[in-house]
Amino acid sequence: MRVFVTGATGWIGSHTVDELLTAGHQVVGLARTAAAEAALRAKGAEALRGDLDDPGALHRGAEHADAVVHLANKHDWANPAESDRAERAAVETLAEALTGSDRPFVFASGLAAPTLGRPLTESDPSPFIGPDAPRGGAENLAFEYAERGVRAIAARFPPTVHGAGDHGFIALLVAAARRTGISGHVGDGTSAWSAVHVRDAARLVRLGLEHAPAGTRLHAVAEEAISTRDIAESIGRYLDVPVKPVAPDDAVEHFGFLGRFFALDMSASSAATRAAFGWEPAGPTLAEDLATGAYARAGIAGPR
Repeated sequence: MRVFVTGATGWIGSHTVDELLTAGHQVVGLARTAAAEAALRAKGAEALRGDLDDPGALHRGAEHADAVVHLANKHDWANPAESDRAERAAVETLAEALTGSDRPFVFASGLAAPTLGRPLTESDPSPFIGPDAPRGGAENLAFEYAERGVRAIAARFPPTVHGAGDHGFIALLVAAARRTGISGHVGDGTSAWSAVHVRDAARLVRLGLEHAPAGTRLHAVAEEAISTRDIAESIGRYLDVPVKPVAPDDAVEHFGFLGRFFALDMSASSAATRAAFGWEPAGPTLAEDLATGAYARAGIAGPR
């Protein structure tokens, strides 16, 4: 298949491009910069210049592809409303281009379910509906297009998709521990996060693209529930710093914006995903990645 990928040079996206190319697919990646374009071409992929604020490029990329993988996101934590707006607009533009074609549309989604009180499952719909919801309610919006001839598939990623080179939430936790000399967890540390290695996540995106029917929710979860205390202890062992609780009222001061999320339970099961698509994670665990130096550069000034 000829696959159009947004976020093609990002963390999950770059590994997904590698996975798709290795499986024999053609890839056209959305490239914001000349450097991104060059990186894609060096891998053997094509590049289409544009970004999430360029609906014309998004539409052209989707219109001329056999399938679309949407992994780009602004991740503007200082202005989440703008990230949500851009996400909803991008999903709408891509889905409109695919309407009536029955072509696959795999899009990134999240695992947050703040009021569920148990690990999220693939049968649980997203609670976020409408443009003012987190991620602009994009998962439910995309599934509306399943009734209009789009094979919409949600790839739900956990709060940490880890591995060497990751600059996401775990890298920020490591940086906070280096900065403060304490590896902290919020409160008693009993909240839990799911996790997956980035190569396993990329493989699941490919499997979903190739095999999942419309309306599928893929859970890219290798470890269902790692307590935030266990995460803090793994970071503490790696950096040789003490592990201590951080009061909820002090979480944002200690961790930065991440303090708003580190106390949340974001755990999920992937049992249905594994059974349906034969996906078995094979990458290192989060603790193994931390122990073997995958985050050695996190929080260290200078070029990475």
